[in-house]
Amino acid sequence: MRVLAGDVGGTNTILCLLEADSKTQDVSVVKKQKYASKQSKKFSDILRDFLGENKAEYASIAVAGPLENNSSIITNLGWEIIGFELEEEFNFKKVYLLNDFAAISYGILTLKEEELSLLHEGEKPGDDEKDRESPIAVVGAGTGLGESFLVKIKGEYQVFATEGGHTDFAPRNEVEWQLMHYLKHKFNLERVSVERVVSGQGIVAIYQFLRDNNWAQESPEVGEKIRRWEEGDDSIDPGAIIGESALKKNDILSSKAISIFLSAYGAEVGNFALKTLPYSGIYIAGGIAPKLLPIIPGSDFLYSFLNKGRMRPILEKMTIKIVTNPEVGLKGAIYHLLANLKNLSTADA
Repeated sequence: MRVLAGDVGGTNTILCLLEADSKTQDVSVVKKQKYASKQSKKFSDILRDFLGENKAEYASIAVAGPLENNSSIITNLGWEIIGFELEEEFNFKKVYLLNDFAAISYGILTLKEEELSLLHEGEKPGDDEKDRESPIAVVGAGTGLGESFLVKIKGEYQVFATEGGHTDFAPRNEVEWQLMHYLKHKFNLERVSVERVVSGQGIVAIYQFLRDNNWAQESPEVGEKIRRWEEGDDSIDPGAIIGESALKKNDILSSKAISIFLSAYGAEVGNFALKTLPYSGIYIAGGIAPKLLPIIPGSDFLYSFLNKGRMRPILEKMTIKIVTNPEVGLKGAIYHLLANLKNLSTADA
């Protein structure tokens, strides 16, 4: 049967038409295409262009927004995507919507080793532990900060989403205390969430904090682009500019901002690991980590992850891998769709 999988984000939308066998779980790609999301007024316009004369019986679509009653409003676009309306308009038998980070979480189950980069190898399980099912943790910093864990229930992995990115940011040193107070004042906040620091917006905020406190002289080239963005130039991605400058090591402010960011990122991954005990692995997803991959091993990320006092021996047992496949969300949407088709096939048997 023909089925459709999609990953709808604020920047890009990726759609994939597949030939699928619900019994064998075999799939083959018929057509795949990426769209710039902001060039369309609504999702159905993109879907109509993509499908053309093609038809699909079922669809699984990851959406960058909260879900309610199989519908969602895409946070950075304002698109409203409603499952039953897509079913009526495009004659799907069923449309399954899932949160984009849930899709990423399912997607890591499909990845091969070449789509991952090992950051820390934990201990191999002993003979008495091999049959024990432990959680898998997924943490991803991108535009925001996503955190989830997977648990195998009756032989199938289930994703448990959290709002862990919105828990309180916990400063660990004087610089982070100053950063927290800066963010409170800048955004008129009573509290600062960890997402304010560990995210793309966090990278920019850390840079602004260092600049505004005269931590070092600003690079004229980087500074000019950041100011243009602050004045409303939406064509500029300030987080990317800061990250690229840190990779090139040609701007001390950018390098320091990324250093603080990676330290806070590692600390938060460690916090989440202590709450979920993911001995089956920790996967670092999101768009930022792959771009900073060359400097993460030499940063304070791993030190901050492990720096939990008496709990360090527990964390040392956990393996950490960075997801390098940018289409992991699409792969998760396909995994989710096949799981639903399998359930339908079982019910019909």
